[in-house]
Amino acid sequence: MSNKMWGGRFSTAPDAIMEEINASIGFDQRLYAQDIAGSKAHAAMLAAQGIVAAKDAQKITKGLDTILSEIEAGKFSFRRELEDIHMNVESRLAELIGAPAGRLHTARSRNDQVATDFRLYVRDTVDALDAQLADLQRALAEKALAHAATVMPGFTHLQTAQPVTFGHHLMAYVEMMARDRSRFADARARLNECPLGSAALAGTSFPIDREATAAALGFDRPTANSLDAVSDRDFVMETLSAASICAIHLSRFAEEVVIWTSPSFALVKLSDAFTTGSSIMPQKRNPDAAELVRAKAGRIIGALTGILVVMKGLPLAYAKDMQEDKEGAFDAFSALSLVIAATAGMVRDLSPDEKRMATAAGQGYSTATDLADWLVRALNIPFREAHHITGRIVALASDRGIALHKVPLEDMQAVDKRITGDVFSVLSVVRSVRSRTSYGGTAPQRVRAQARRWLKRLGAAPDAT
Repeated sequence: MSNKMWGGRFSTAPDAIMEEINASIGFDQRLYAQDIAGSKAHAAMLAAQGIVAAKDAQKITKGLDTILSEIEAGKFSFRRELEDIHMNVESRLAELIGAPAGRLHTARSRNDQVATDFRLYVRDTVDALDAQLADLQRALAEKALAHAATVMPGFTHLQTAQPVTFGHHLMAYVEMMARDRSRFADARARLNECPLGSAALAGTSFPIDREATAAALGFDRPTANSLDAVSDRDFVMETLSAASICAIHLSRFAEEVVIWTSPSFALVKLSDAFTTGSSIMPQKRNPDAAELVRAKAGRIIGALTGILVVMKGLPLAYAKDMQEDKEGAFDAFSALSLVIAATAGMVRDLSPDEKRMATAAGQGYSTATDLADWLVRALNIPFREAHHITGRIVALASDRGIALHKVPLEDMQAVDKRITGDVFSVLSVVRSVRSRTSYGGTAPQRVRAQARRWLKRLGAAPDAT
């Protein structure tokens, strides 16, 4: 039996193993909406250019609309022997309208068709992810505004460093998400060129209007080189790179949630909505949502690595290797969408233990830098000298097992006689955070201003907190 897809060149059907390795319909069927949109734009252009009859283009468009409805209603039968979404749609179109369906593929190839479909899909994905990230930013900024003055320990090396506010900490992730959105936006701007009309690799001799199809599909312009257009997958790699960085940011936040909710820290709590129990230990409340957010970064980064390896040695133009560009990307984008949603849910759900946070903020001599700063201001001495004096006072407090503000004034004066009782005005965690008024600092007034600025930018109405 001859191969219906390849016509006269092949006289027998492919081996079952060949069919198995060659087919992509199991995953690329999710491109159906983009494939049909591209075909409709192509048909309209062919008719406008007089390449196909208007009546045939009308039948093609009507048939494509029917196929779209069938797929969306779950009534479409995807056939593995037809390999991919393009041939499945074309085959069904032939069943619906007959001979005019065969005119649709004039002046195009599956090479430029799939490149167009995939760009449309990635563009739609970027738009959806951007909306999700904006929602996550809103959740973070709203929580930050509510806790602009809630004191917590700030860490370096996961050791208590200086007091900060919970709001300030959350706003750090708002900034991270802003960079993520910017990277996605940059990727979107570069991918928004239309490959359709590049055909297999050399363009076409038909008098097509590539500007018309590009405009119809919402692209900024057609691609400038047909070889590059069909072989380029930079847009996938770049978007997956942005997705990987975003996943790392989400994983860092998830790790902090895991740490903060552990009994050893007990800084925040998650409700039953975002925790699970143990099959054997009835007391457990596990932060599984956070742990899975953390873990899924691996599969997203893995998808980026996968396509980088696939593309690294391919000569121009198209090669079947490039069929491996989609499955990992589909999985990665779905995973990222899920973890953004889970993170936004956790942010809205979590509640800080303000008393515990304040206590922890004062541990580990966290106001030592405030003492050193006071020495610089009050005694007009170089910071390095102040650092040395402060270190001696901290060592004294540590030897006695007492907090910094509990060291008697006379003992401080034994280290440096110029110290006065005014030093105690800077040693509380509340005064410490209030003093950090530099732009971008942790002072509550700064945090409120930044949170309100972001909420306004995100289209949310900040409250009067």
